This record gives sequence, structure tokens and C-alpha cells, in this order.
Amino acid sequence: MNARPQHILDCIGSTSLVPLRKLIPASSARIFLKLESENPTGSMKDRMALAMIDAAEADGRLPAGGTVVEYTGGSTGVSLSLVCAVRGHPLQIVTSDAFAREKLEHMRRLGATLRVLPSENGRMTEKLTRDMIEAARVLAEQAGAFRTDQMRNADQLAAYHRLADEIWAQTDGQIDGFVQSVGTSGSLRGTAEALRRHGRPLRVVAVEPAESPVLSGGASGAHKIDGIGAGFVVPLWRPELADQIDQVSTAEAMAMADRLAREEGLFGGTSTGANVVAALRLAEQLGPRATVVTILCDTGMKYLSR
Repeated sequence: MNARPQHILDCIGSTSLVPLRKLIPASSARIFLKLESENPTGSMKDRMALAMIDAAEADGRLPAGGTVVEYTGGSTGVSLSLVCAVRGHPLQIVTSDAFAREKLEHMRRLGATLRVLPSENGRMTEKLTRDMIEAARVLAEQAGAFRTDQMRNADQLAAYHRLADEIWAQTDGQIDGFVQSVGTSGSLRGTAEALRRHGRPLRVVAVEPAESPVLSGGASGAHKIDGIGAGFVVPLWRPELADQIDQVSTAEAMAMADRLAREEGLFGGTSTGANVVAALRLAEQLGPRATVVTILCDTGMKYLSR
């Protein structure tokens, strides 16, 4: 937490980095998790929401009291709801019943207005993502609102550059691998870019749902890992930043999220579970002298109904 916060937004960032203790085989690298659940809404998306609103206010795209529109699976929406509440911006969200209802209720409690699109049996699909994007575009046009457009908004990269700076300082620059699941691709891209500026050899692993392996050149499919796997190659994705792309199934991600809670006391969502599955694979490849960092993306409290 930042020293002497003046308001809740000052509490974003400066999260802890903790080691896994029980899940790692003796022959594997050390694995550390960045506890983004310590952010005010319990999610790493607080960082990117603040960065997008800061940039839009600074250059005049978002005037004082201006309305904001976004499409979101939940965490970005909750984070934008917090930032907009503090900054005095009405927020309209396009989302879906495919996502945890705790997130939808959290957005409402922070003052956002929601339009909830129906899903295919509660699953994330390419069609649903594209329908949400189009609905948000039309809504913003009709309302004359500022659309944060998270899939294309490069303003978020600055937030993840700061995240990388924290990781570098917390590991004393001794980091050999970085693993992160891909939603907008902003967190993987921004963090990897900033870590690589230091010149230390670094293996970067992008994680996607095994049911929808589009970054690997596979077919789009339905899955239930909240916040990642849009079903198409997202605009912010830069394939040259990832040394490898790892596929993790919904079942594997859910099982690992359960193990993290029961064996390590670390309560995260399914994207965190996917991260740790891939991090364990990388740790085995790199061996016991290496250090791997991945992200606890958000608190498991957002997913209790699921």
C-alpha cells in the first residue's frame, strides 16, 4: 500500500510477491505469485482501469463528469466502476451472464449501469465477445460517451510497466521466467516489455484456454475461464513477446485454483489456476536454480457462486 493514501485509488499497486511452498517439486524452479488480490477491488485490473481513465482525462477525451462505456467479463468492469465512482464519471457496462454474478453485483454496488447479454450455457465464446464489443460501440455512440475499449486501448500498458518494475525490485532482478494468461494481452505485453528492458534473459509464457487455442493457431471454442480467451487474436497481442504459448483446460484451471486455496492458502480465480498450471510446467523446464513469477490475478471471492 502506498504511504498516506489520499483516497482509495492511491491504494492500487505495490502488491506482495509470495513463494509457492507446497506445490513445487524439488527439481523445479522457485515460483512466486504477485498477489494482485491486494488491490482495492481484489483484481489486477484496478491498475489498467486507472491508467485508461488517467490518460483519457489528461488528453481531453474524457471531460469532467463524462460518461464511460466498456464491455467486460467482470474484473475490468468492477475496476472501472471503482475508478469512475471516485472520479465522478457515470459508467455503462455491457457484460454477460457467462461471468460470475459476484462481479456483476459488485459493479452495480459501485454505481455502474449494466446491460447483460445472454451466453451459450454460461460459456465464453468468440460470438459473445464480439456481440459485447458491438453493443458497447453502439451504446457509446448513442450516448456520446467515451469508450475505454480495453481490447484496443494501449494506455493500459503503462500500468503493467509499473507492475514489472515492482516484480523486478521484489526479485532483486533475479527472474528467469514470467507466466501470464491472455485476455486483452495488455498485462502480458506490458509486463514482458518492461522486464526485458533490463537485458536479463527471460522466458515468457502466454497462457490460453485449451478449448480455444487461437493464439496457437487453433480453432475458437467455448470455455469457462473468466477474463481470458476472447476467442480470437486480440489487437494488443504481440507474438514476438512470448517464447511459448501454453494451453490449459478449464478443468485444469479450476482444479489448480482449488489446490492453491487448500494447500497454499492462496485464494484466486480460474485464470490464476491456469497461470499456476503453466508456471509449474515452466519451472520444471528451467530447473531448481531458476525463478519464475506469475500472477494471482484476482481474489477467489469473486467466484464463490461458480
